[in-house]
Amino acid sequence: MRNILLESLDRVPVEEQQVELVERKGLGHPDSICDAIMEAISVALCREYMNTFGRILHHNIDKSLLVAGRTSPRIGGGTVDEPMRLVFGDRAVNEFEGKKVPVEEIATETAKKWLRENLRFVDPEEHLIFQNEIKPGSPELTDIFEREVIGANDTSAAVGYAPMTETEKIVLATEKRLNSPEFKKEFPVAGEDIKVMGYRFDRRLVLTVALAFVDRFVESEKGYFAQKREIEAAVRDFVKSKDLRFKDVQVDVNTLDQPGRGEAGMYLTVLGTSAEGADCGQVGRGNKVNGVIALNRPMSTEAAAGKNPISHVGKIYNLLTHRMADEVYKEVPGIREVYIWLCSQIGQPIDQPLIASAQLVLRPNLPLSSVSAEVKAVIERELANIYDFTQRLAQGEFPVW
Repeated sequence: MRNILLESLDRVPVEEQQVELVERKGLGHPDSICDAIMEAISVALCREYMNTFGRILHHNIDKSLLVAGRTSPRIGGGTVDEPMRLVFGDRAVNEFEGKKVPVEEIATETAKKWLRENLRFVDPEEHLIFQNEIKPGSPELTDIFEREVIGANDTSAAVGYAPMTETEKIVLATEKRLNSPEFKKEFPVAGEDIKVMGYRFDRRLVLTVALAFVDRFVESEKGYFAQKREIEAAVRDFVKSKDLRFKDVQVDVNTLDQPGRGEAGMYLTVLGTSAEGADCGQVGRGNKVNGVIALNRPMSTEAAAGKNPISHVGKIYNLLTHRMADEVYKEVPGIREVYIWLCSQIGQPIDQPLIASAQLVLRPNLPLSSVSAEVKAVIERELANIYDFTQRLAQGEFPVW
């Protein structure tokens, strides 16, 4: 029998609190690049292990650093003066049963493929140096995969919640809209490095957007600020089209800009990402597994991207708690907000957490006892199906950033 605890919270749901802050680091943000590439490498390694050995072997490649390069942005098009450097880190089995696994080759080729498919102006052959620091795993952690029941490879805790608020949803949707093929076709000047910060005060929403302009599409300072106003208007129209309950929507793009200072007063890039010459990136510093950084919510400090999907609870529980919360919220009437907590013990089966806890914000006058059985049944079901969940996770079915 699993240890499942339920608790009723006497609190105002985040949607009804006066102040809410939500952030989304977009596709081309240096931290997101690291998360996305290391997760893609993990999925590629899982595929290679399955094809070669019929099972997934130990790996944890949730350490990566994108070192910024050096560029000279200019109106009309600048130059790349020094390439970026992407360092792959941590551990992966590179030989098993006498067979070699080309870990370095898989990592490099997967990274190049992701960059080609997602960053329009980054040429991985010209604009990046790849540095492989992925080493073989420790004997004890590697041995977990040799045991009859694969246990958790860490003592770790995670938390997930549901439902997402309107602010969380619109911040996520805004970044995806700005990085959509349709938006790039309309505004090719918009680079992929985008960060959206949502601030809600009561029903008033302020979206502060940092958006890297691609300098080759900027003909003049006047043209830059004209395009920026058009993008601000397009974002306002997009938010209003969603028919949400915001009474007022303010959109501010690139608030550091200052007219009259030439190129120094504009957010210009050569390749569409600040990693080209300003900001480094790192796994785990970006979005949580549901796609946002919601400051009103409890959050796990684990980096999910790149961790192995079979035994590393820092990844599995991070995603599973959000899935559980979604299922509880959808299936059990009377719940206004739900938080699910899971904690593992290293070596113990992942379907038997040390604790599974649900914190519920209930409809007024609804007793906890009236929903307890249904909530516990959902948690029991999801834990019973955890090995199916991890197989789907190994195939990259669930986004982690």
